[in-house]
Parts: sequence; structure tokens; C-alpha cells
Amino acid sequence: MVPGINQRQMRQAMKKMGIRQEELEATEVIIRMPDKEIVIENPSIQKVNMMGKWSYQISGEETERVPNSTPDITEEDIRTVMEQTGCSEELAKNTIEECNGDLAEAILKLTDDE
Repeated sequence: MVPGINQRQMRQAMKKMGIRQEELEATEVIIRMPDKEIVIENPSIQKVNMMGKWSYQISGEETERVPNSTPDITEEDIRTVMEQTGCSEELAKNTIEECNGDLAEAILKLTDDE
């Protein structure tokens, strides 16, 4: 907080200015951007309402990571494409990956190639 002002005085001053603040409990905060994610572990989050507008103040241990762009492909997805197209398991899986997990697009692509 502000040096020289006790917390009670600070809360009273904020109340007079129409500012409400509450602490949120969270274990992780993820900020997704087009090319990366910022991950804040063990965050301290203050939710502040100032004149009807909410804002969040977040502090904690920050790391960056590149989001996983590979879609989750299940055995059921692979079987579905294989049944619909008659292709091999490897070809079905590769085509699903090329189509970013879109089964309909993968099936169309494999049946159009015939």
C-alpha cells in the first residue's frame, strides 16, 4: 500500500471516492496472445470497481509459453475417418493433423483425392 497511510485510512479514502476493492482467490492466471501465453502462478488478484468500471491488478510469478497448436486427436477420431474413407490409420491421423482436428475436412480431403 501507500507508505505512511494505514490500511483503515486507505479503505475510508477509497470508499469516499467510490472505489470498491476485493481480493480474488486463484491458482493461475493465463493471458492469451496471438503468439504466446503469459502464465502467472500463485497470483494475488485485486478486483477494483472505480466509478462503475471493473479493473484487475494481478501480481505473481510470471512465465511465458508458446501455446500448443497441435489438436488433440483421439483414437475414435482416427477410426471415424478410417471408416468413412477406407484409408490407413497413419493416413487418417496425418490428414486430421493437417486439417487442425477438423474431421469433416479430413474426410472430404481424403475422398476428394480418390
